[in-house]
Amino acid sequence: METIGAIDFAVIGAYFLIIFSIAAYVTKKERSSNSAQGYFLGGRDLGWFAIGASLFASNIGSEHLIGLSGSGARGAFPEAQFEILASLILLLLGWVFVPFYLKSGVFTMPEFLERRYSTGARVYLSVVSIISYVLTKISFTIFAGALVFEVLLGIPFWTGALITVLATGLYTVLGGLKAVIYTDMAQAVIFILGGILATYFGLQAIGGWSNVTLAIQENAPNPDTFMSLWRNKEYPWTGVLLGAPILGIWYWCTDQFIVQRVLSAKDISTARKGTIFGSFLKLLPLFIFIFPGIIAYALSVTTYPDLFTVTNPITGEVRTTTDAALPALILRVLPVGVRGLVVAGFLAALMSSLSSVFNSTSTLFTFDFYKRWRPEASEKQLVMVGRLATVVLVIVGLAWIPFMRQLTEGGGIYRYLQSVQAYVSPPIAAAFLLGIFYKKINAKGALSALWVGFILGMSRLVLEYLTQESGLALNPDGMLNTLVTMNFLHYAIFLFVVSVSVMVVVSLVNAKSAPPVEEALVYQYNKSRADRTKSPAVERYLSIIIIAVVLFLWWYFR
Repeated sequence: METIGAIDFAVIGAYFLIIFSIAAYVTKKERSSNSAQGYFLGGRDLGWFAIGASLFASNIGSEHLIGLSGSGARGAFPEAQFEILASLILLLLGWVFVPFYLKSGVFTMPEFLERRYSTGARVYLSVVSIISYVLTKISFTIFAGALVFEVLLGIPFWTGALITVLATGLYTVLGGLKAVIYTDMAQAVIFILGGILATYFGLQAIGGWSNVTLAIQENAPNPDTFMSLWRNKEYPWTGVLLGAPILGIWYWCTDQFIVQRVLSAKDISTARKGTIFGSFLKLLPLFIFIFPGIIAYALSVTTYPDLFTVTNPITGEVRTTTDAALPALILRVLPVGVRGLVVAGFLAALMSSLSSVFNSTSTLFTFDFYKRWRPEASEKQLVMVGRLATVVLVIVGLAWIPFMRQLTEGGGIYRYLQSVQAYVSPPIAAAFLLGIFYKKINAKGALSALWVGFILGMSRLVLEYLTQESGLALNPDGMLNTLVTMNFLHYAIFLFVVSVSVMVVVSLVNAKSAPPVEEALVYQYNKSRADRTKSPAVERYLSIIIIAVVLFLWWYFR
């Protein structure tokens, strides 16, 4: 296997120089660290291109480059559905949710939930969001980045994890959201180019797409479903159409990590244009991440039988994992120099995702906890607390990695991420959706549903871990076993239905004692229709084009 050479390291070094130069320039020019609004929301004056690129770049991390390429190599093609559906749900964010958020002038999503329901709802969402960031985004991105260092650069796993944290945390802590977003713009270009180059040189190595499909037909266990978006038992069509959108609405429309980007827009139209641009970009992962994984599988059964073998440079431990598909493909088929550029793309994806979650986490802690405890705190104090909160949460994220590594052993990083989100997201998605569209939902109903959903979701996560890792045996005919072994997307549907039912029933029972709801926080058809009518026609046409492309992909890869 080839290794990273001097020219490649020079390219990687140039990448770091560019990114840190951009971050330093933005920080110095805007002096964003001197005010809370500047540090946490970029001064609320960002344009649509920056917002759209940041929506894409902050979402696409090493978990996509590693996890999605691993999905392609395993024949888990339906995992691309989460990316395709994101294009549609980003439109929902721009056309439905953005007006509520920007008109309210809030800093965080829990703050919005407090205005709609109560302080208890705000605290719940803040705590659950921070916990989910540790269980998924922070620890997962550090884990994926460490795997990049281990496979591509021969650096021990934990050393790579520490490098990942320190390199990313430096400009995030100093520059705030504006530095994060502007570096996201540059990094998006780099890792899109990296994905395109990996696909191109992979096809060159195997002799074209026809040889890829031939290798699948002759070697794959289920060749007819290897590249089908719908015919996969792990991802039933009912779960994809009904369960996956629940995860998507929580992530793209209600999660601080993502919504913080549109909160930085100067107006509603700019925010909507940013979401439409992000929708177009979210169509790319299928082609620049999943396809290289498929190509890697084809090469592994025709040319490189040890392609997915990873050796620890210190212990000599050898393991096989499809999550190493894209890194291994880079080392095998890319020429010197180009290899360094694609590795830089990996690091770009990693750093953009991790820096975004650092900033979002610090925003949640600072405004939903510290500022409520110390309402007289100065702007400088708020920024300092946000920075310290990030450091603490990074340490907790590092501590969670060993447990996550067990759950993802043998491949399946991306599925792990989606399954954990399936246990967290349904009650939160229900609280936002019903809160906006159904005026009779009140604080007691929302809190009851949130806690019932949380208990059911965490119970599933714990029992799933115990049955897989600790040998816990459940009655195969019992209801508990059914809930634990149920497909995670179907469990998301179950959780959502339970949450909605609890929310409606408890709200109606306590309707007389509930305080009135602000009109601005509930969907009003006439005002919303007027807002859509005023929007430029190009926004509506571009949205229709995105929907048409999604329908075509669903049909073509049926």
